[in-house]
Amino acid sequence: MTSPTRRRWHRAAIPLGLVLLLFAVTGVTYALEHPDPREPGFLSPVNADSDGGSRLAQALTARGVDVRRERHTPDALQTAAEAPSTLLVPAPTLVHPDYLTMLSRLPATSRVVLVDPPARVLDRGGVPLEPTGRRWAARPVGPETAGQPCPLPEAAAAGVAAALRQRYAVRSGASPTVGRCYDSGLIGLRWSLTELVVIGASDPFRNDRLDEHGNTTLATGLLGTRSRVVWLDLDGPEPPPDTPQQPVTEPEAPAPPEGGDEEPYPDERGGSGGPGGPADRPDEGSASQADNPLRDAFPSWFWALLAMLGFALLIIALWRARRLAPPVAEPLPVTVRSAETVLGRGRLYRRARARGPAADILRGAALARVLPLLDLPADSPPEHVATAVAVQTGQPPEAVRELLYGATPDDDAALLRLARDLAALPHAVSAPRATRGTPPTPYDATEQGGDR
Repeated sequence: MTSPTRRRWHRAAIPLGLVLLLFAVTGVTYALEHPDPREPGFLSPVNADSDGGSRLAQALTARGVDVRRERHTPDALQTAAEAPSTLLVPAPTLVHPDYLTMLSRLPATSRVVLVDPPARVLDRGGVPLEPTGRRWAARPVGPETAGQPCPLPEAAAAGVAAALRQRYAVRSGASPTVGRCYDSGLIGLRWSLTELVVIGASDPFRNDRLDEHGNTTLATGLLGTRSRVVWLDLDGPEPPPDTPQQPVTEPEAPAPPEGGDEEPYPDERGGSGGPGGPADRPDEGSASQADNPLRDAFPSWFWALLAMLGFALLIIALWRARRLAPPVAEPLPVTVRSAETVLGRGRLYRRARARGPAADILRGAALARVLPLLDLPADSPPEHVATAVAVQTGQPPEAVRELLYGATPDDDAALLRLARDLAALPHAVSAPRATRGTPPTPYDATEQGGDR
């Protein structure tokens, strides 16, 4: 037989093991679904793994786009300045801060695509954007933002894509011309001389997510607007430059975008994105969030794990507080007086209005006292018991049968009468023959110690 100590250990160990297993599965799933951008090979054009970008590089090459892989930021800046190019930065956190501001000094014919840049990268690079909200996972949404169409033709052509994980908004006091898409998960603006596109999710560029929704059309559209793609593939955090480098610019003035429009990203209402216009302000109801040092000190999966741990502790507390199962009989740890037990159980039955179980207990106790007095076995039929009691007490057999085996009392008064008659029945059975004709004395609780 299993000891009580071992049963208690199982009750604590099994739920704890299930919770730890849930945490482990969640952590592994999250690591597979969201690889660390700081790991080597993340969105690399030569990496064929799930988190690589080789399939996207092949799709661009098939469209006639020249894909140039560069391992250092100075080389990437120089290559992008040689011809109209799109500079893809898949891991902005690995770029040294001294190089971030140089991205805005590329020629006007260039486009820079930043993938999921955090707040510190935007601050160091001087980008007039800030994160406003982050999701646990990327969400497929349409290209519209706040009911307004997306002004980027390549995003509008892609339709639904998994581009919403990190939202961005324009910093207060800045007034660039902004084009917002995918519920502010993709932002396009003119950053100094350079056209900048910031997307808050890496899913549209990954090998294992490229075929989902409109990810392929979105990724190839963002990177294929120029004849060359300069792919910055860093293996780790970039060291600082040894010597100061001159900004990579062209001597001629910035050329206007195609079509002669000086503002490539009109605001969502069709007007120009001038200072103070509606496109320069974040979505209504979404305030810009200041950077929290404590929040930035830990990765997002840590906070998710902490929330799941709190939820698991809450479930365990609820489980231990109340057993969701039928009550079981256990030995009492201390001796309790019989009067206190009767009074306590009686109040519990009364609160639950359990007249049926209370009547069954009273009848069972009466039979346990009456049957030995009549020399009858415990499994005697009700007819034999009623007849024997009627002969011994002189009462009608039908009345005795109703008393010992009758229906459930309708109210508390009927239950009280039943208890008194059952308490008096053993005295009537054991009374001398000379007093059989005398009605049994009703049971009075005050004689047994009174109501406590």
